[in-house]
Amino acid sequence: MDNLDLSVLRTAAGWRAESRGVVLGTITRTWGSAPRPVGSLVAVRDDGLIAGSVSGGCIEDDLVAQLRAGSLKLDKPTPLRYGVGAEEARRFGLPCGGTLELMLEPLGLQSGVDELLARLERGERVRRTLDLASGAATLADAEPGTDTLTLTGTQLVSHHGPQWRLLVIGAGQMTDYLAQMALALGYGVTVCDPRAEYADGFNQPGVTLTRDMPDDVVTAFRPDGATAIVALTHDPKLDDLALMEALRGAAFYVGAIGSRVNQAKRRARLAEHFGLTEEQLDRLHGPVGLDIGARTPPEIALSILAEMTAVRYRAAGAKPEAGCAV
Repeated sequence: MDNLDLSVLRTAAGWRAESRGVVLGTITRTWGSAPRPVGSLVAVRDDGLIAGSVSGGCIEDDLVAQLRAGSLKLDKPTPLRYGVGAEEARRFGLPCGGTLELMLEPLGLQSGVDELLARLERGERVRRTLDLASGAATLADAEPGTDTLTLTGTQLVSHHGPQWRLLVIGAGQMTDYLAQMALALGYGVTVCDPRAEYADGFNQPGVTLTRDMPDDVVTAFRPDGATAIVALTHDPKLDDLALMEALRGAAFYVGAIGSRVNQAKRRARLAEHFGLTEEQLDRLHGPVGLDIGARTPPEIALSILAEMTAVRYRAAGAKPEAGCAV
């Protein structure tokens, strides 16, 4: 779940707390090109106010029009499809002839949105199962690495919470920017720094701080293909410990700050003292980040996340569709 969709849930829960009627729309299927991926959310309040997005605006406008016409007075989850024909595809912002299907769900106590939000605030990954006949939702722990949405004739199963994880070694100024940006991109962020002079002053809402030693933290983190690890301390005693474990694991991205000269020295240390192979060392992104000429801490944080994003999508085999950019 990305940050936008989490915001939709928060807004919908706030509207419900004000005793407003709310319909939640979830993209359940797409064919061809679609503006947003499966699982994306939009909420419509009983007066036509919108939170979130599932298109460039045309579908949202149609939902508001249907609400004002009285056709969104639902008593159970109901599917709605857009863009079946070429004319509708153009009308609803699907320029490549795509088709998009929404599940519209009238929210109530049975929807479990408040409990879902509470669990997400604790950083949990949650599986939500919506019964299509009754509209009742049940919540359970999500399987690690699972991010699929499944629609059957009787239920809609969705997964919520941070699928991607970022572990940052070092709680300095640059970490503040990197953590903020990563949270906005839907990462669950953990910062490791055993140094009191840095950890004592670190305070980023939504970020977990640990003061344990980096090698122990990486081991306990159990990096997988949805994990990125970035070392930012400039202290070999800390960065090297983290990288030693990270490069032996399955993290999709491992990066370390430092000049090319320092990177060469680091590779030599990791090979000589920790026995890392050339193949393992070649997984290290250093100097960390895309070369965009970044100089300031926020610019460097941006370059790191840009490179992480590129590596992540290459690892998933994603390819842009020509002519279908939104």
